[in-house]
Amino acid sequence: MADKVPIPGVVLAGGLSSRMGQDKARIRLGGVSLLDHAIRHLRPQVSTIAINTNGPVLSKEGEGLAIFPDLEASRSGPLSGVAAALDYTRRHHPAARHVATVPTDSPFFPGDLVSRLHDAVDTPDRIVVARSADGVHPVFALWPVALADDLTAWLASSAVLRVRSFLDRHNAREVTFQPVETPTGLLDPFFNINTPADLEAAERWLEVLQR
Repeated sequence: MADKVPIPGVVLAGGLSSRMGQDKARIRLGGVSLLDHAIRHLRPQVSTIAINTNGPVLSKEGEGLAIFPDLEASRSGPLSGVAAALDYTRRHHPAARHVATVPTDSPFFPGDLVSRLHDAVDTPDRIVVARSADGVHPVFALWPVALADDLTAWLASSAVLRVRSFLDRHNAREVTFQPVETPTGLLDPFFNINTPADLEAAERWLEVLQR
């Protein structure tokens, strides 16, 4: 288990997934909701956890956790959740320089995610994101609280709302994570669930990892 670092964490619980036909956070993997998987994985790595969602939260692991929606001024998409996480952190954890974010649809993310991202921070305003063989995973990241106003203004005014564009704007650093060796093959630690077929594959990976 990775050492806990003094960084707040936020689970970006999102909303309705058109390909899954329901809120991803409520989808069950091994009998446990994806939201609860995310909370369980993140809790040992951060100082506190909160949940960003625009809908109701049904979570055993999330009982007692702070819950907050996207900012009204921001547009839809993952960066809206990040902007809300930065605003929440600035108001409730004024001493924090960064906030860690994770989504709910990648249940196997590394136990040393936050500590390794934290090790790559070289300035208070540096964004650090995770990378694997499948590419960059920008919602697995440390976000500087100092960029809260800049991100909110960028969301309100920019015609280009790709996460990658904002990362490039601030010269984000990347930390590469290797695949996990299992008896049945290599698992990308950021394997994400977007379709029913992905969920079936995740059930098989979970079974292998629990052996």
